[in-house]
Amino acid sequence: MGFILNIDTATEHASVCISNNGQLLAMEESHEQKNHGSFLQPAIKKIMLDAGLNLSSLDAIAVTKGPGSYTGLRIGMASAKGLCYALNKPLILLNTLQVMAAASISNHVESKTQIANLLFCPMIDARRMEVFTALYNDCLEEVLPPMALILTEESFATELDKHVTVFSGSGLHKFKNMMQHTNAQYDYATHTAANMIALSEKMYLQKEFAHLAYSEPYYIKEFFSPTPKQ
Repeated sequence: MGFILNIDTATEHASVCISNNGQLLAMEESHEQKNHGSFLQPAIKKIMLDAGLNLSSLDAIAVTKGPGSYTGLRIGMASAKGLCYALNKPLILLNTLQVMAAASISNHVESKTQIANLLFCPMIDARRMEVFTALYNDCLEEVLPPMALILTEESFATELDKHVTVFSGSGLHKFKNMMQHTNAQYDYATHTAANMIALSEKMYLQKEFAHLAYSEPYYIKEFFSPTPKQ
């Protein structure tokens, strides 16, 4: 049994929650991407109050390490590492795409949709026709590892020929516009920090903790900033 603070600022929606023994105790959300920095610390304070806890009560802190927004990832990682260092608590790093896939699986289970043999493909918009994506089965096991992918009409053709595949995330809209395959389905619901709970709880019980000094965001691609013209 452990109290875990779950932090997600990787995408356009930010959220934080407190969980205990795999159960949600309190959560706060923000849908304003430009305000992730100002949202995070007050939100953590509020959910701690709502849960009747103080920071020293925490047993671990989990954060989505990426991929996602460069700024959002740095905000989440810096806050998580700072709290872990100050409180002497272990750090848990979760892949954003796996959390998104977990959300999609949960949505299908709640709607009583059969998920056996389905594949789940979260997509994070990475500008133009590129997305950060991966492919998971209904047990949340990797079928294709996280990657940066330029979308075409042939993307995931092999998998779609064999499986109904559920696409989710901010990148699904541009994929839907070009994909005509009958096995392609779309989940428009957004993930939250609550979808981190089962994953962070499992890693906590297995003591799969990250090295605090060497932990850094997982960008997939190096950040590129064009040199301004003189």
